[in-house]
Amino acid sequence: MPIEADSVAATLAQMERRLRGIVPDIELRYKAELVFEINRLKKERGAIILGHNYMEPALFHTVADEVGDSLELSRKAAATRCDPIVFCGVRFMAETAKILNPERTVLLPARRAGCSLAESITAADIRQLRRWFPGAPIVTYINTYADVKAECDVCCTSSNAARVVQSLDSEVVVFVPDEYLAANTAAETGRTIIFASRAGVDAAAADRPYQMVGWRGRCEVHERFTVADIERARAQFPGVMVLAHPECSPEVVAAADFASSTSRMTAAVRESSAPCYLLLTECSMADNIMAANPDKQMVRMCSIRCPHMNEITLEDTLAALRHDRYAIEVPEDVRRRARRALDRMLAVR
Repeated sequence: MPIEADSVAATLAQMERRLRGIVPDIELRYKAELVFEINRLKKERGAIILGHNYMEPALFHTVADEVGDSLELSRKAAATRCDPIVFCGVRFMAETAKILNPERTVLLPARRAGCSLAESITAADIRQLRRWFPGAPIVTYINTYADVKAECDVCCTSSNAARVVQSLDSEVVVFVPDEYLAANTAAETGRTIIFASRAGVDAAAADRPYQMVGWRGRCEVHERFTVADIERARAQFPGVMVLAHPECSPEVVAAADFASSTSRMTAAVRESSAPCYLLLTECSMADNIMAANPDKQMVRMCSIRCPHMNEITLEDTLAALRHDRYAIEVPEDVRRRARRALDRMLAVR
C-alpha cells in the first residue's frame, strides 16, 4: 500500500518502519521527499501507480497503489477507472495497460525500459511461424510488444501458461518467445516440444513427433541462474527453500523446490515455514518480500538485476506525473487485435 502522510517527516517515519534494514537510512532520507510529492500529486491528479514485483523496495512499498505480477497487473489495468495510469514496470507492461485502456493516458517513467525477451521476436516472425505451422494456434507470453500480441491468438503469463495451453483444442500449439517457459510449460502439460528460430525449425527436431513449438528467445536475467547456484545454496544453508521463475532453464526448475510466477513465489514464501529462502529471479523481489515479511530469512546470494526494470526510479515516476512523461501510444489497428489476444487470456481461469 502507498504511504499516506501529511508531511515529508511523517513519510520518512513510515518508510523507516517499512524498509529499515532493507534500504540504507541515507537513501530513505533522500527519497522521502520524492515519495511524499509523488503521493500528493497522484492524489491531486486522480492517478494510479501500478508496480511490478521487480521494482526497487523504496518505490514498491511507498507509492504503488497496486502491485503484483504481469497477470495481476493486467487485471488491475483492465478494471481501473483512474487517469493517468503510471506503470512502474517495463514497456510491454505499459503497452498492455494502454491496450486495455485506450481512452486513458498511460505513462511509463522511462524513455525505453525495454526487455531482452520481448525484443527476441517480431510481428514478422509470427507471420513466418504461421506459414511454417498452418492452423496451429499461437500463444504469446505477455512479455512481448503490442505488434506481436496483435499477430497471435492468445496471451499468457507465467502463472497461467499451462492453463492457456490446455484451453486450446489443438494437437499442436506454438508458444513464443521464451524457450525455457515453453519447455517448462510443455513438461507441465505433457507435450513434446521442438524449437524454431529465424533460421527455421531446429534440424534435430525435423523427424520426431511434437505437440508444441517453442521459440529461441530468453530472458537475460533468468538464463543466468544455474543448478550450481542451487547446489551452493543447499550446501551453505541446509533446509533452504529454493524458488525459481519458470523463465529459468528446465534443469534449474527441476532442481528447485518451487517454480511459478513472482506472485505465487511471494505467496509460497509467506506460507512456508522453511528456515530460509533463495529466489532465482530478479533480485529486488527478494528485498520486497523481506520488507513485507520481516520474519522470513532470505539467502542474499542473488546479484542479478534486470537493467530494464532498474530504469524505473522515483525521480522519473515524479517527472511522469508532473509532465505526462512518457505517454504510451499503440496504433488502433494493432491495439484492437492485441486486445483480443489479451481478452482471451483474461477469460482463462
